[in-house]
Amino acid sequence: MATISRPTWFNYLLLGLSVFLIFCLVFSAYIALPPLLNWLGKLHPLILHFPIVLLLGLALLAFFKKHIPPALFRITVLSVLLTAISGFFLASEITDKGDLLVRHQWLGGGLAILSALWYAFEDEISQKKIIKNTFPGLIILLVLGTGHYGGMITHGEDFLDFPKSTSYGKIPENPMVYQDIAARILDQNCVSCHNPNKKKGELLMTSISALQKGGKSGPAIIPKNAEESEIIRRLKLPKEDEEHMPPKGKKPLSQLEVDILEQWITYGASDTLQLYDLNEAEPLAVLIREFMAPDAASKWANFTPVANSTLERLGSDYLTINRISDQSNALAVDAYLPPEYESTQILKLQTVSSNIVELDLSRLPLGEAEISLIAQCKNLEWLELDGTPLTDSLLDSLNVLSQLRFLKVYSTDITDKSIPFFKKLKNLKQLYLWDTGLSKEGLESLGELTPGLFINEGIEEPLKDFFINTDSLPAQHNSSSK
Repeated sequence: MATISRPTWFNYLLLGLSVFLIFCLVFSAYIALPPLLNWLGKLHPLILHFPIVLLLGLALLAFFKKHIPPALFRITVLSVLLTAISGFFLASEITDKGDLLVRHQWLGGGLAILSALWYAFEDEISQKKIIKNTFPGLIILLVLGTGHYGGMITHGEDFLDFPKSTSYGKIPENPMVYQDIAARILDQNCVSCHNPNKKKGELLMTSISALQKGGKSGPAIIPKNAEESEIIRRLKLPKEDEEHMPPKGKKPLSQLEVDILEQWITYGASDTLQLYDLNEAEPLAVLIREFMAPDAASKWANFTPVANSTLERLGSDYLTINRISDQSNALAVDAYLPPEYESTQILKLQTVSSNIVELDLSRLPLGEAEISLIAQCKNLEWLELDGTPLTDSLLDSLNVLSQLRFLKVYSTDITDKSIPFFKKLKNLKQLYLWDTGLSKEGLESLGELTPGLFINEGIEEPLKDFFINTDSLPAQHNSSSK
């Protein structure tokens, strides 16, 4: 093999970069980089593929005893060193590095140093038959090892595993709400991007303490305040929003999963709460039982198919439409008050009315047309009309909703005249009624005549200042205890 020409300036550059890289690896725990270098580290994912291809090409040339162009050798070694250094810059922002990241860093650094040594001593190495193939062989092994750990950091620890069952085991009869339900949902949908080896946004989602600590955007959860919790805010954003989680390309959480996380936070995000600690009619208990049911979606199996393009056409910045579960034709709809409200925003849902099982129209200025549309949602199980101009007569027109299990009508103008309406709903399990015209006597009669109905009457006025989210007022009245 011909002798490789090595410009003096390049030798000094190579030596300086190698020494700097070794220094970074050894003393990484004590180095604080300026913002510019942290920013340059973000180029690491963009440039790393270039030296990988070059290194593998050089190794193959060496194995087949082909001439390695000196310029190509110099470009390759220089790009490998710069890639390793940029990787250190990128990782310097992470204070708690996982095992995968540490291994990736050291293997990548070792690969760069070994490449520099191969370049520096190529003339000597080529003269020794025993070791002339050692460097190319080690280069290939290190490329594979470094890429393996890099792939797991980027795509999850099980990225390169053989296909295996995704079953998480049977949920206990009396599950721990966090350990057996909430943590399972997070692990299936979120932890691959928020773990010690890949802390996207500096957020860990592997424990309650980590969720409360949060990341760059603040705490992920605020116990008893689901509305202000960052995780719920992002889950409820329109899918087109850049801040929506999970990001585009990832399977979104089902509406049931989002509801469970929201209610778990509302109940205090406890790690000791169990299903049997809850009244069977409480919202969180009902959601958990639905989650545990092996055939939870079977009742929706015969729904008319709805294309994704239809959902995209009907949705908007102020109207989000999600499938209750993956591939399900059962829909959950959330509407938000736009600057200029028009009833057509809701009325256009008529084409999918029979598929809607959850509907939130809170705080919208609803009229007879919108109420008529709601009455057409014959499979509706969950309805939120709080804060709307709802009256007894408008509410009575919804008595056809025989499947209704959950109803929020607080902060409306309904009175005791609506009590017969509630009694007609045989499947109704949860009812939210504070700040209405219903009398105490009317509520008592409703509770006595509808055993098993969970009625939330709100809390005493002086205590309201202690709570931020009125949807999560904790003082509740359960008619089944009468």
